[in-house]
Amino acid sequence: MKNFSSKFHPYSHQHTQESQNQETRKQKETIEEEEEERARCEWDFSLSTIVSSSNNNNTASISDALGVIEFDQTNSIIATGGIARKIRIYSLESLLPHESTSQDVHDTIFLDHARARDYYICTPAKLSSFRWKPRSDGRVLGSEDYDGVVMEYNLERRIPIFERDEHGGRRVWSVDYSHCDPTMGASGSDDGTMQMWDTRSESGECVATVQPSVRRSAVCCVEFNPFGGPIVAIGCADRKVYGYDLRMMADPVFVLDGHRKTVTYIKFLDNATLVSASIDGCLKLWNSDNSNVIRTYHGHVNNRNFVGLSVWRNGGLLGCGSENNKVFVYDKRWSEPVWVHESSSPIMGKDGRGSGFVSSVCWRQVGEDQCTLVTGGSDGILQVFRGKRKTRTG
Repeated sequence: MKNFSSKFHPYSHQHTQESQNQETRKQKETIEEEEEERARCEWDFSLSTIVSSSNNNNTASISDALGVIEFDQTNSIIATGGIARKIRIYSLESLLPHESTSQDVHDTIFLDHARARDYYICTPAKLSSFRWKPRSDGRVLGSEDYDGVVMEYNLERRIPIFERDEHGGRRVWSVDYSHCDPTMGASGSDDGTMQMWDTRSESGECVATVQPSVRRSAVCCVEFNPFGGPIVAIGCADRKVYGYDLRMMADPVFVLDGHRKTVTYIKFLDNATLVSASIDGCLKLWNSDNSNVIRTYHGHVNNRNFVGLSVWRNGGLLGCGSENNKVFVYDKRWSEPVWVHESSSPIMGKDGRGSGFVSSVCWRQVGEDQCTLVTGGSDGILQVFRGKRKTRTG
């Protein structure tokens, strides 16, 4: 009698198929691990410049905290603001002087705020945030403060040119301008509302008001779609992000629900993808078309303060601060950070330990293989990092 080959045995065939499936899964996992490792090693970052005050020492206080950093539309001018009631203006060239010299780009340069800045403007109150007004050629900066006042400054004349106080004296956390119509601005406040207003009106006529949360939870962040779409996104203390269509604002067109605590920042990565930050210690990437979470990012420490959030759209990188005084960079593809930098803080707590934290971050929105990240600390120190994509081999 003939013996049949084992390949015709049902069990053997099933066992072989399972083995092949396991091997395929292992190969896929290996490829994914290799891709993740390449992503982690894709960038070389270096600290180019540190800017501090000449009197910055162990007695530096939280009153020096930098709460906001913004590049202008040319990506050559930087504005900073915070608790010190000053808007400081810097040229990127002054912060990266070694780029025009033969000095080794890996050497860190130390500068003083007084010498590094181009000029500054004093403000009547502590600043929560500000934005460069689109299509103003970098001449107008809109700000909001702890006293609930929204103002615009003409930077050429260095004077305020617009003021509105319609949030009942409650702190205004965030301001932004429509990219479709820059005369339209929006502000989010502790009063639980997001108000839209027309800067052409002397008193800043309110054209729309929304109260996202039934309980009037504070509106902590506002961002218009920078790609020109009709959506404005709002992050609230009720742990949710709301999206409103500017053409019909009676109800939100999407609600992003997934954070466990207050949403502090919201940024558009592209037309339909947003990144949110929260004091629950994580960032989340969202698809606004279906309101689903794409990915959650963990690693930084954030359970109390605003630590900044910025996205570099060309490179797909996310940057944020941390309450352990570190800067974190995430690749949008991976949940773990791809780069972390620790800063030494001169601020000492009651226990004698450093109590500083990174309180603001901002990417320069140019390039694909080289990037610039500017960060500010609760100690008032400004840091400029340069990143370069590694050359791929093999």
